[in-house]
Amino acid sequence: MATEKIVILGAGHVGSHCAHALASCGIGREIVLVDVVPDKAAAQALDIADTLSFADHAADVRSGDYADCADAALVVVAIGEPRKPGQTRLDLLDRSVELLDVLVEQLRPYPIACPVVTITNPADIVADYLRRALGLDRTRCFSTGTLLDTARLVRILSELTGVDRRSIQAFAIGEHGDSAAAAFSASVIGGLPFDSYGLDREDILRRVHGSGMDIVCGKGSTEFGIGRALCALAQCILRDEKRVLPVSVLLCGEYGQQGVHCGVPCRIGRNGIEAVIELPLAPGEQEQLNRSCEIIRTHIARAAQVHAGNRR
Repeated sequence: MATEKIVILGAGHVGSHCAHALASCGIGREIVLVDVVPDKAAAQALDIADTLSFADHAADVRSGDYADCADAALVVVAIGEPRKPGQTRLDLLDRSVELLDVLVEQLRPYPIACPVVTITNPADIVADYLRRALGLDRTRCFSTGTLLDTARLVRILSELTGVDRRSIQAFAIGEHGDSAAAAFSASVIGGLPFDSYGLDREDILRRVHGSGMDIVCGKGSTEFGIGRALCALAQCILRDEKRVLPVSVLLCGEYGQQGVHCGVPCRIGRNGIEAVIELPLAPGEQEQLNRSCEIIRTHIARAAQVHAGNRR
């Protein structure tokens, strides 16, 4: 296995921004873009490669094909269509399943030994679907989940308190979407518990939930935030950092949940997820997480129906 080869499947808006973030931050010595439109992948790779003439680090950014996944250190799934104003991430499910079915057939000839991270929406359902379709262990197939929601939560807490983001520890949990919860009772802001600041939990969650759509309505798509979120996760994997980041993993009893992918804090290293971290949630937070998981379960079942319909 190449120790620092990252393959991004999907060279569209989000996939290309992820590749650019990786190249800019010096994460990965080889970054390979693969797309159903090969000329598009080649053009994106060339454009990103040009930026490295001004960098203080080197990387090989190129286009490739699905065979590149066989010796990768990380495979990133970034296929799919962007949200439109008014759409939830769950509204993208049917089309995402159609595209995933095509992708899985392309990947079948190539055994994938590295972690597979998906950023395709709806993130939790896609992670579950891809894990099953590829027959991968839960530790090696997961999505960015609530990593971006957490970034937004930390930004909002910093704005409200004046505390630098680096001194805030907080996690969004559950669905990457409108039912995401927050582990406020386990949050620490500038060394103090969340309740020390007298903040409005409902207002904070409302802002977290609405952040993505605010961006979509204002400029048509989100791109920079998810690019850096993926970059942080990729760095954690390639450098075996053992950092705790919230990703969407299959739960097997943790948080009282079974057989459902959702965003929770996990310790992450070179081989993927090493441990699921169970935060001590307040009763109301656990109820919110339970409701979020039920929404995800419903749509996991819907994904199976879409797949069955596609095969007729």
